[in-house]
Amino acid sequence: MAAGSAGDRLKLVTCAIVLLPFLVTIASSADIFLDWHVSTDINLKPVSTDQPVITINGMFPGPLINATTNDVVHVNVFNDLDDPLLFTWYIICCRNGIQQRLDSWEDGVSGTNCPIQPGRNWTYEFQTKDQIGTFFYFPSINFLKAGGGFGPIRVNNRPVISVPFPKPEAEFDFLIGDWHSSSYKDIRSRLDASDVLPPDWMLINGKGPYMNNLSLSYETFNVTQGKTYLLRISNVGTAWSFNFRIQNHQMVLAETEGSYVNQIELESLDVHVGQSYSVLVTANQSAADYYIVASPKMSNATNNNTLVGVAVLHYDNSTTPATGSLPSGPDPFDLQFSINQAKSIRWNLTTGAARPNPQGTFNVKNVAISETFIFQASTAVVDGLYRYTVNNVSYLTPNTPLKLADYFSNGTGVYELDAYSKNSSNVNAVRGVFVASALHKGWTEIVLKNNLDIIDTWHLDGYSFFVVGIGEGEWNPESRSSYNLNDPVARSTVQVYPGGWSAVYVYPDNPGMWNLRSQNLQSWYLGEELYVRVYDADPNPAKEKPPPQNLLLCGFFQPSPPPLNEHNPNAPSVSPAPNSPSSKACKQNAPSVSPEPNAPSPKAYNPNSPSVSPAPNAPSPEAYNPNSPSVSPAPNAPSSKAYNPHRTRSLIAVITTALCFLYIGLH
Repeated sequence: MAAGSAGDRLKLVTCAIVLLPFLVTIASSADIFLDWHVSTDINLKPVSTDQPVITINGMFPGPLINATTNDVVHVNVFNDLDDPLLFTWYIICCRNGIQQRLDSWEDGVSGTNCPIQPGRNWTYEFQTKDQIGTFFYFPSINFLKAGGGFGPIRVNNRPVISVPFPKPEAEFDFLIGDWHSSSYKDIRSRLDASDVLPPDWMLINGKGPYMNNLSLSYETFNVTQGKTYLLRISNVGTAWSFNFRIQNHQMVLAETEGSYVNQIELESLDVHVGQSYSVLVTANQSAADYYIVASPKMSNATNNNTLVGVAVLHYDNSTTPATGSLPSGPDPFDLQFSINQAKSIRWNLTTGAARPNPQGTFNVKNVAISETFIFQASTAVVDGLYRYTVNNVSYLTPNTPLKLADYFSNGTGVYELDAYSKNSSNVNAVRGVFVASALHKGWTEIVLKNNLDIIDTWHLDGYSFFVVGIGEGEWNPESRSSYNLNDPVARSTVQVYPGGWSAVYVYPDNPGMWNLRSQNLQSWYLGEELYVRVYDADPNPAKEKPPPQNLLLCGFFQPSPPPLNEHNPNAPSVSPAPNSPSSKACKQNAPSVSPEPNAPSPKAYNPNSPSVSPAPNAPSPEAYNPNSPSVSPAPNAPSSKAYNPHRTRSLIAVITTALCFLYIGLH
């Protein structure tokens, strides 16, 4: 009897061990459902000129996505623009090398998705798996980001994971970015010329500078004396890096793009295009108003210039307006200041983040590099047009997304894997579909070189990388001696200074087709990008999900029209599936598209194949009326828990638990 009792106890313990991680995940995650209506508004006038501004549910910037680690976010995007549309999300990445059950099918760039056509809708579904931190979303194609459509993302720690600083009184989102005073459509139409002027305004949360006569409104942040606040700062602009500072207040750097950092006190912070930071600020001054400033790097803009963003920090019992001159920052042309500050940002090795184990559990101190990529950004005239290039290749966006071609035809007719060198430049500048292979689970060193006269920033979808080196001049193998391999910060966007280089280490354990690009919008639009293909032959869906059931098809794989009505052979044929855009739908950053001469025939896609179904849940033409009122939950709800969670995962947990104990009872 004792032996039997011991055996039962062993089974119970085994069952508990198996179920505990699963149950914890179930209990600490939720489903967030959002309906977004994306349209333009000509009445907002953030810079007092008539121009279309891209809004989401009438908001500019767009609504906050406020999630917690492991939540599943569903965003039903209704495209009321007159351009095809995609959104990309800076949280779909592989954190610190931990294998994700994520996928590039939801990445929202031209190489992975068919765009949502005007008058259509499509639902994204992605998980904030093993993520925390400050991020943002934005439209990724057709130069739309220059017209707005961006918004903040917060991924909060689970309650069981402690945050490495006391709970702040409140959190503020600072979406700061440059802005053109003319329409994004006008700018887009002139990009083939090399003389397009850069943006001439700096907006803070979509509002112009305080005290500027041309600003219709300005941003104010209310604080209570003696309290500490978390400021989530993102550069949502298209061209200018900026220096951020607050009059008479110090900042403590806490986090960048999902990584907690060693906390350092700063008077000002350089934030480059596409980057995000969290800083702690204590309202420890006399009750008054104080200037908040974001001034451009590498610019002679003076304090009263529209390119200097100014907001107000307002103490709630203040009756004193901000006075004096704007707080001075570093010389905007002093790149050494910026480089030194970047090198001082180090990873906090001892704190937990999305998981309770310390971040430093996964590090690069003793890794063996499997391959090195060297990518050089420059400009060239190709076929008579001004273009940006990577290794003298200007990316040419094909009609068919690379991910579709990869899945259905192994890329045949759409791209050739490794057609261009990953570590040297072409002799002559060309346009082409640049897809580089990366060794699955082989540590990769990527060296990014900048032959431009601007501060460039590079972003890799699908991953965080470790910023091991930033240098001036030409990179060579001896430059590795300057690398920081002890505590380099993990992030997804890195700056590269003019005439310099940056080096990152990445662990390609997240299979998919991932975009590596410049965050400078003009550079990206005119060809400074490529795709990195990470292939794993194991079909395990825990490593890479299959295509979603609502997959949009376009290019060579759009569905054929159904046959004539068999009961009435004279009846007109039915139009193709309403959510299947034409091949033109996949035109993204390039003004023209590649011919794809060897494309597979339409028979390469079999809609009856068991592997994937072509958008079975696509709505009928009547399903979406752009003039009908939205039925979405409140888009600005303060917490992901404000939405009704799916009960599916909880039900699975209950059933699994019951089966486990039934098994014990039967044995």
